[in-house]
Formats: sequence, C-alpha cells, structure tokens
Amino acid sequence: MALGAALAMSLLSTQASAQDARITVQGTGEVAAAPDLARINIGVTHQAETAADAMAAMSADMEQVLSTLSDAGIARTDIQTSGLRLDVIQNYDQASGTSGVTGYRASNDVSVTVNDLDRIGDVLDAVVQSGANQMNGLSFDVGDRETLLNDARRAAVADAMNKAQLYADAAAVPLGSLVSLSETNVSDGPIPMMRMAMDEASAVPVAPGQITISASVTMSWDADD
Repeated sequence: MALGAALAMSLLSTQASAQDARITVQGTGEVAAAPDLARINIGVTHQAETAADAMAAMSADMEQVLSTLSDAGIARTDIQTSGLRLDVIQNYDQASGTSGVTGYRASNDVSVTVNDLDRIGDVLDAVVQSGANQMNGLSFDVGDRETLLNDARRAAVADAMNKAQLYADAAAVPLGSLVSLSETNVSDGPIPMMRMAMDEASAVPVAPGQITISASVTMSWDADD
C-alpha cells in the first residue's frame, strides 16, 4: 500500500509539472473598415380616438412609405418589418384617482438597408415626404463582414504567437507544440448611430465613420525544458 501511494503521488506530481510547463496567452486582432451600407429604422405613428382609426391611418401612410422606398430603388428584400404596436392612451385624473381611455396609438416600424451611402439623405427625405414620422436608428455596416472577421482572426492568432514566443524567450524555455486554440470573443466596434424625429431628415448630416471588427483567441503551447 505504501508503494502504491508513493507511485500515485509521483504520478500526480509528474502530471502537475507537465501542466505547469505550458504557456497560455490570449491574442486579439482588430480590423477597421469604411462602411459600405446603412440600416435605417423608420416608422409611422398615428393617434386616434378609436383603435380602428389609428390602425387605418397608420397603415395608409406606411403603404405610401413602402411605395416610396420601392420607387427609390430599394429592393423588397432590403425592407423588413421590425415592430408593429397598438397602444392604449390613458389619462389619469389625479383628483378622482381614476384613469380613462382617451385614444389609441398605432405604430409600425421597418428596417431598411441602403446599399449606396450617397443616397441616404435622399431616401430619408423621400420617406418623410410620404408619411414617415419616426426614425428609431441609423447604423452602418459592411457587406463583406466575413472576410474582415477572418482577417481579424488571423491577426489575433499572430498576436498570440508573438506573445507566446516573447514569454518563452523571457523564461529561457523553448516554445513547444501547440496544444490548444479556442476563439474566445468576436465583436463589433462602435458603429455611428442616431435617433431623431423625422421632420427635416434631408438637412441632417450623415457621417459613416469607420467600424471595427475584432476577434480574440486563447492558445496554449508546451514549454519544453
């Protein structure tokens, strides 16, 4: 039993030493690019005394907005409904402590992809003229996101390899075989956005700026003595 215990302790010690003789680092890669498309979230909101009137007025204006987008060359596949709501409007009487229904508010939002950034102002102006009265967001993106993401991944691996070699050199140990590689994070950097009431959309300056796509990896190497 004593011999078995000694062998077990020896094996555990050997495993711990092997595990300790490992270099693990995290690498990060980033790629910045100018956006080549925009996503606009626009909406139509109408208020009326009855739910039916609110929905009818909203639907009529939204049909005009969709027709205007089609006339502007926006494909139907680049237009997607993102929200449809009917809210009850209530008025609270503080004196009596009661509330009553005073009307209804119908809203419909659509997300529109614009593939020509030079036309954003014209598109916004056109939909405002046709009945859109809300803008819930403007964001920029790139069409070929996967290529940029793969570039960021390569940069992350290169960063991790450089760090591992630096640590191995500093510790005066050879950098052994790669034993593990895992992706730990993929993210987008800040994308310029804005939210506004759409009354003079054509007068709003639009600055696409840049977007940043990043990737992170964790890699481990054996550190052979």
